[in-house]
Amino acid sequence: MTAASGDRIVFEDVSKFYGEILGVNRVSLNISPGITSLVGPNGSGKTTVMNLMTGLLRASRGKIRVLGFGPDEPEMLFRLVGYCAQFDSFPPGMTGFEFVASYLGIYGYSRRDAVRRAEAAIDRVGLTEAARRKAAGYSKGMRQRIRLAQSIAHGPRVLVLDEPLNGLDPIARAEAISLFRSFAAEGLHLIISSHILHEVDVMSDRVVLLNNGYVVAEGGVRGMRDEMSEHPMQVLVRCDRPAQLAAKLFERALVVEAVAQDDGRSLFVRTKDADRFFASIGEVVLSSNLSIESMAPVDDDLTAVYQYLIETGGSVS
Repeated sequence: MTAASGDRIVFEDVSKFYGEILGVNRVSLNISPGITSLVGPNGSGKTTVMNLMTGLLRASRGKIRVLGFGPDEPEMLFRLVGYCAQFDSFPPGMTGFEFVASYLGIYGYSRRDAVRRAEAAIDRVGLTEAARRKAAGYSKGMRQRIRLAQSIAHGPRVLVLDEPLNGLDPIARAEAISLFRSFAAEGLHLIISSHILHEVDVMSDRVVLLNNGYVVAEGGVRGMRDEMSEHPMQVLVRCDRPAQLAAKLFERALVVEAVAQDDGRSLFVRTKDADRFFASIGEVVLSSNLSIESMAPVDDDLTAVYQYLIETGGSVS
């Protein structure tokens, strides 16, 4: 096992078919430590990728290695990986603490070690006060957190989290994202699926965009956005004289479209050369004695990247 393979999650030309139904097709990934988010609509292949990664499914073809170990080494794989599925089911009458500790007992820890690890994991997800209450009575957010505690209690190096932000209120989501970032800072691999795109954008080191079982694109959000050279960036500018600003921008060929908004103080523009636009607009404003209140990209985020790549069939230049 090389040092590189021991620090990566690697998919090599992996496909999974359910009979004649495509799960994922020819997926190749090389995932380093940090937060990698899987994004895609229902049926895109996100959960299939996660189940292949955790050894719950076997690939129809291709090769998978998780930190150097494959699905034919389940004992090592389960030691390395913590999995928090999207759906849950708690044994009747079991408290949150018992839920976490019982799985550690099954895993092979002594009662003393299971108790210690369960308490530490529950404390880390901020559920200590509710730990002795029955898990079946937990709110959706509490259920999410106790399952996260169960997935981290054995000290895995890889966390696979399917829709972990689902059902959390805004404060709990912010706390969860902060916790995920702390795991990443410790050198863990976090593989997270989510449909909350702006939060994926904020927390992710990289994203993998999936559609119809194929990897549409992967990398940093900004890196993928920069590659979309044929897709003009959209910018909303608030200023005192939008019409005059539009004329000056066209005069310097800085935009391909400019539309004044109904409020009389906003200008919506499209530019194919964002770097040149942002480098030059200050000079335009000063030379024309204009006053700019604000300026922000409208689509410099994961939503726009994903929508564009899906519409174009995943082609980036």
